[in-house]
Amino acid sequence: MTEHTDPNRLRLGVNIDHVATVRNARGGAYPDPLRAAKLAEDAGADGITAHLREDRRHISDADIDGLMEVLSVPLNFEMAATDEMQAIALRHKPHAVCIVPERREERTTEGGLEVAREENRLAHFIAPLREAGCRVSIFIAAERRQIEAAHRIGAEVIELHTGSYCDAVAEGRTEEAAVELARLRDMATFGHGLGLELHAGHGLTFDSVAPVAALPELRELNIGHFLIGEAIFRGLSPAIAEMRRVMDDARATHTDRGVA
Repeated sequence: MTEHTDPNRLRLGVNIDHVATVRNARGGAYPDPLRAAKLAEDAGADGITAHLREDRRHISDADIDGLMEVLSVPLNFEMAATDEMQAIALRHKPHAVCIVPERREERTTEGGLEVAREENRLAHFIAPLREAGCRVSIFIAAERRQIEAAHRIGAEVIELHTGSYCDAVAEGRTEEAAVELARLRDMATFGHGLGLELHAGHGLTFDSVAPVAALPELRELNIGHFLIGEAIFRGLSPAIAEMRRVMDDARATHTDRGVA
């Protein structure tokens, strides 16, 4: 796959978890998440994200094994801060490890990781991952205290949770969406000022992604559920290509205005 060297280009990470959700609904081998990952790669994804949950509700250990073998773009391995997941990450040494909160009863990841209250434990938890060569990312709310804590424990990357903004957009709560977008903008600027690399994700769609993609401090968006759902109607490759186009247009417009 062609390497993109434009420093202003916003990377797109495609999360394939819910291809595995559909597969597991029947307990068979189809649809294959590895095939989805390769299609995403060919369609313009800059990386693949997969969340290996404690209860293995979608992605399996075998999926992670396969992804490490077949991908030519980076794997972003999402995981809870548990000893089991740390051992798996240290065995595979993926390009990136994103630490996320996880509760068995949740349908999807709800909110960001509480870093400020678990600073000491998380600092010790991520140290071996960094020593193994993994880029460590922390999935957090767009809050100053969480960003400061992530910086103190040695995270190289933070991924800002965009769920509240996306929910407000989807439900037509325009004023609330504007407030949430302003929060994301301010905290992206704050995190960038600390020397952190900024990513964002959760709930992004064609309707909500452009204002987030236009934030100049962001280097990567991670999008999954919407793209897998949209693939039912237009196919996975066209869905990813359209998301790539919307992101690129938003970033180009922002740059043309002289604010990159």
